[in-house]
Order: sequence, then C-alpha cells, then structure tokens
Amino acid sequence: MTKRILVLPGDGIGPEIVAEAVKVLDKLAGEGLDIEMDEGLVGGAAYDAVGTPLPEATLDMAREADGILLGAVGGHKWESLDIAVRPEKGLLGLRAELGLFSNLRPAVLAPQLADASSLKPEIVSGLDIMIVRELTGGIYFGQPRGIRTLENGERQGFNTLVYAEHEIERIVRSACDIAMKRGKKLCSVDKANVLECTELWREVATRVVEQEYPEIELSHMYVDNAAMQLVKWPKQFDVMVTTNMFGDILSDCAAMLTGSIGMLGSASLNEKGQGMYEPIHGSAPDIAGQGIANPLATILSVAMMLRYSLDQPAMADRIEGAVNKVLDDGLRTPDIMSDGMTEVNCEAMGDAVVAAL
Repeated sequence: MTKRILVLPGDGIGPEIVAEAVKVLDKLAGEGLDIEMDEGLVGGAAYDAVGTPLPEATLDMAREADGILLGAVGGHKWESLDIAVRPEKGLLGLRAELGLFSNLRPAVLAPQLADASSLKPEIVSGLDIMIVRELTGGIYFGQPRGIRTLENGERQGFNTLVYAEHEIERIVRSACDIAMKRGKKLCSVDKANVLECTELWREVATRVVEQEYPEIELSHMYVDNAAMQLVKWPKQFDVMVTTNMFGDILSDCAAMLTGSIGMLGSASLNEKGQGMYEPIHGSAPDIAGQGIANPLATILSVAMMLRYSLDQPAMADRIEGAVNKVLDDGLRTPDIMSDGMTEVNCEAMGDAVVAAL
C-alpha cells in the first residue's frame, strides 16, 4: 500500500537539509519503497506566501499523510510579528491538530564523534538515551495565558501549567513501550516538590508503571537534578519521560553531549502511529543559504519515520548504516569538523549518504 509523505521544508536552513533527506527517500523509492511525496508551506515561508504560518491546505495534506518530514521554522525576519502568527505557531498548530503528543528525542553518540563532545570521552562514550517529551499539553498550551495590565498599571505576563490524568497516562505508556524494547529502565522527571501539577504527574506515572509495566524499573528525579546528572553521569539514563517544557530543555542539553545538535533527529507521534519527523535543531538563520548546514539529523529523522510510521525497519537500519559509513570515511560538515577529517558542505554530505546506501 502506497504511503504518503508530506514534505515541509520550512524556514532558514530547512530547505537545504530537507533537500538532502528527500534524496535519500528518492533513492529508496527507486529500490522499492512505495511512497508518494507532497510538499507544503509552513512557518515563516507560509506567512510570507499566504499570511498564516499554517495554511489550511498544509493541514489537509498533513491529516492524510502517513508521515511528515519537517525542516525547521522561524527566524529573525519574523520576530516582530504578533505571537499569533509567528512561524512557531505553525509547528505548534500541527502538533495540536494531529494530536502528536509523544515526542521521541534520542541522544546517541556516534563513536566517530566522541572527541566532538564537550565532555570527556569516558563520560559520553557509548551514550544512548531516549528522551520522551509530552508535546501537546503543559505550559505551552495551557489556558489562561497572555499579558495583562494590573490595577496599578503594571503589565504582567502569565501562562498556565496544566496536565490532566489521561495526558500523563498516555505519555508514560508511550515511554514504557519504548523502555520495554530497551533496558526496561525509566526515569520520570518532574518538579513535584514545588509544582502541584507535577506532583500529580509523579503519582500517575508511578501508578501506570506499577499496574501496567511491573517489569520496568522506575525512578523519579527533579528536573534541576536531572539537568545536572545529564552532565555529570549521563549513561545512568536509558529512557526519560517528562513534561513539555522540561523535555524541551533537557533534550537540547542531552543533544550537546553527542557533540552536535546537527546529528539528532526526532519523532512526534499520535495514538494512530502517524508521525512528524524533524531534526531537533532550529532554523539557524545565521547560516541559511550558505550550504554549510549538517543534513544528517534530518536524514536520521527519515530513518525514524521508516521505523515508527512506515513499518520499514530494515530500510531504517540501512540509512543509519550509511550515515555511519560516511562518518567512518572521515566526512564532516563544519559543525562536527576535527583535525584529520575532510570538510564537506551540506549537499556533498547528502550525496555521500546516498552513495553509501
């Protein structure tokens, strides 16, 4: 059965890195992967074209797609816009409209890049963490929110952190399903000592694991300690599950343990298995158009799409193997360049992965 993929290049370096990932999909399509690809507008590019960061046409295609490949959204150009139409609203709208509640953010250190990490090799060598971030609730979506003027004339900003039990239950189950396929070890991260919302989070997480996944070893950790432990002793973690905001912060921290944020893909899944796949880095407007962005995170996001939404694990393995091959061959984009390696641009790196396939 033909699978539909929606390609959303987005802003900044998005079109450059997505073009290289599409080359990989084209290569696999030529070898029997039954897919059809559509392309749509999102983010600042969509706002410039039609006045909204998430056009209805894009949303319609997204609803019909089996998988969505996203580049990045946002940039300095649109920072002065009203928050309701900023590029990031397009991304948040896709997550909310499609119910993409489970964000999988792996932090895996390629052995070839051990020296690129800012931590000592013995601390990060062999690192393989999966951070499961709740993506459609919490303080990013909670109501009420806004900026108001108090009686004394002072302005006050406010946001609401809120989670219902069912939202906590489903993200914990998602993390447990992944933990069962790995080391059966799960760390739930909260701030239950000061936030009642995450006090409930801890209570519900404990209940779900005890009643439904008794084989899993569950631990709890406050978010500030978790940030410290990621730097101090990251290999103590296998699967981590946490709230939207905490996951946003901790996953970027974990990404830098691997040497470059340009090496890590991500998946955002709904309850039907439909997913949106994107590199965890941003649009990097400062280097957009220079051809020096690292496309490997986007290419590895394609591997995650094949594994989680298209039921093609063997092809996912092939992509990951091809990325390892080009790293073994010493090819490096500027962000991961080191002595003795060969520096290549974005397009050349994509071509090398296709050749390795």
